[in-house]
Amino acid sequence: MKRFLLLAACLIAVAVTPARADEFLKGKILRVDLSDAVAERGGNSFSLSLSGASLNSSVSLLSLERALRKAKDDKNIAMVFLNIDHFSAGMAAMEEVRNCLADLSAGGKPVVAYAASLGNGSYYLASVADRIFIYPKGEGSLSGLGSTQFFIKDLLDKFGIEVQLIRHGKFKSAGEMYIRNDISPENRRQYEELLGSIWNGFVEEMAASRGLEPSVIQQMADGMVLSTAQTWLDAGLVDGLKYRDEMEDYLCRLFGTTSSSDVKVVEVTEYMDKLKKGQASKKIAVIYADGEIVRESGDIVGEMLSRQIAAVRADSTVKAVVFRVNSPGGEVVAADMIRREIELLRNDKPVVASYGAYAASGGYLISAGCDRIFADNATLTGSIGVFGMVPSFGKAIKKNLYVTPVQIGTNAHSGMGSGIEPLSPEEEAWYQQEIEGIYEDFVGVVAEGRSMTREAVDEIAQGRVWSGKDALGIGLVDEKGTLMDAIDYAAKLAEKKLGKNYRIVCYPEKRSLKDMLKDPSGKKNDDDKPLVRVEDLLHPGLNIMARMPYVGLEYKVKSIR
Repeated sequence: MKRFLLLAACLIAVAVTPARADEFLKGKILRVDLSDAVAERGGNSFSLSLSGASLNSSVSLLSLERALRKAKDDKNIAMVFLNIDHFSAGMAAMEEVRNCLADLSAGGKPVVAYAASLGNGSYYLASVADRIFIYPKGEGSLSGLGSTQFFIKDLLDKFGIEVQLIRHGKFKSAGEMYIRNDISPENRRQYEELLGSIWNGFVEEMAASRGLEPSVIQQMADGMVLSTAQTWLDAGLVDGLKYRDEMEDYLCRLFGTTSSSDVKVVEVTEYMDKLKKGQASKKIAVIYADGEIVRESGDIVGEMLSRQIAAVRADSTVKAVVFRVNSPGGEVVAADMIRREIELLRNDKPVVASYGAYAASGGYLISAGCDRIFADNATLTGSIGVFGMVPSFGKAIKKNLYVTPVQIGTNAHSGMGSGIEPLSPEEEAWYQQEIEGIYEDFVGVVAEGRSMTREAVDEIAQGRVWSGKDALGIGLVDEKGTLMDAIDYAAKLAEKKLGKNYRIVCYPEKRSLKDMLKDPSGKKNDDDKPLVRVEDLLHPGLNIMARMPYVGLEYKVKSIR
């Protein structure tokens, strides 16, 4: 609050009243005006759709955080100009960028934000600025967070498709959409509390930045008092209304000039390109687990990522590791393969976990044993539970296609899990026993990794999803912090081996567009094929998952996606 008032007063004084030469800002403006979305890895991706092929590009969150960290100590950077309308990121990534900007401001580098319109996400980011301006004809509102879930049991019944859900965890709601036509009381409770935790955290930060009580912002959201740019100004949420030319004049006055050509500007993307690499013989490896965990083709292939982790363990130049998890979980066997390699890696080197948007269920399993866990308030984590689904299409095939499937087998349960007939009570009991065993193993992994009793873990498990903010209070994470905070902590753990001039390297290595077209699977060749491949040993049948529910949080904003 004191920092906000002091910097705001300085900016007002320089921009509005005659000032001495030594009162003007000296140096360059670091302009954060991104046309591409901020993503975990950044880079280019190729996609195909009905409308044709497209090449999508994004900015690396790590590179952006490193650039903002560097700017704090760079004497050539005088301030940051943030164009909110061109900023696109998820909740957790946006929270990390906001924390970096707050650190810059606290270090004496003013942050000025400008927007044509504002909403939940965009204002959350803008509120960190020392001065916020909005286009005079702009608009927007604060409405809170929302979530939509769909239940399709009635649709499946219409076609004659049966689904048997086998799970452990009263909050393990992934799969409920197939067996219910409405939300369960437990699922409603967990998402009401989850959304409330994340939104209340946002409100608290926005209010603190503007010197308001959180209740005032909550009342604005409930009362729908915000609409036009003038209402935002009247509410004290922005500092002025400015057209583009007026915004340029304002920035010029901060530097004691009337000509924009006299103001030196460096784009944050250019600034990122000039980041120092550090010594090649002393590295911190950032290993990304980004996406759903699968056995073979997909985002995080258990066998492939396990091999990558083993390679990092064998690399003597890597002195510490940050395990960046942004995963809702996935297949149990694939997740356990990754968990095992992280366990082996930790025996040789410090391993610090950093959570992005998700580190839930299997995403939590693979990282629970790390030396320390950092998370964002908006991270979705926990979901310690297991489920499996067995659909049966026999009736649907006969009803809709007029085809009668007939199964023949050598034993009493040869057709178990074939997808034609439902499981018998004995078969369902067998699968339930398997699920219970996996859940007990999951609880044991968390108990050991987090130094908790099995009873304490079970009490906060049961498949329940927690916000990063609440997970900190119940011991699932150790600290609120950004990816760079996790890297700093890993550097301290390996300080004697690393020194100060270390290099940050990221794995798995990014694949070029040419490589992706040549080898979509990413497996290259079998030259490095291990003696035993676990995926060769897996049998078909029930696909057992450690995954959080299929649900998204809605911003209800235009400028932040």
